[in-house]
Amino acid sequence: MNAPTSLRTDPKRSLWAAVLVGIGVMAAIDEIVFHQLLQWHHFFDFGTPAFGVLSDGLLHAAELLAVVVGVFMLLDLSQRKRLVIPWAKAGFFLGMGGFQLFDGLINHKVLRLHQIRYGVDPLMYDLVWNAFAIVFLLIGVWFWRRARAHAAR
Repeated sequence: MNAPTSLRTDPKRSLWAAVLVGIGVMAAIDEIVFHQLLQWHHFFDFGTPAFGVLSDGLLHAAELLAVVVGVFMLLDLSQRKRLVIPWAKAGFFLGMGGFQLFDGLINHKVLRLHQIRYGVDPLMYDLVWNAFAIVFLLIGVWFWRRARAHAAR
């Protein structure tokens, strides 16, 4: 006989809620450190300075929305005793690494919305940026494999 729905865990939702939080946190780190504190670039650099600041504000709104929605999803899962922490850990790092790699490859190189830094050769910055993305993704995959092995037991 199956357990009541309220007693079942929800690994898939735990993973995806944490992915949202990871995306939002990494976008916030990018936006706060590189856009505001260091002022190396804006989200969209090929307009007026005012449009660059507006694009940063839109990125900030999106990152905040991702964090808030993800946190509320995690809280809901936790209250209903359906949160699976190992899957949430995996999702958090996969979200961080996925955002970082998407930003480094798609936004920086394919769409050319901005570079990490101007006035210098961007190669080393790009390599470090994408290396951090890969490290976060590898941590996420490691947590994912552990969660999967734990679920199989």
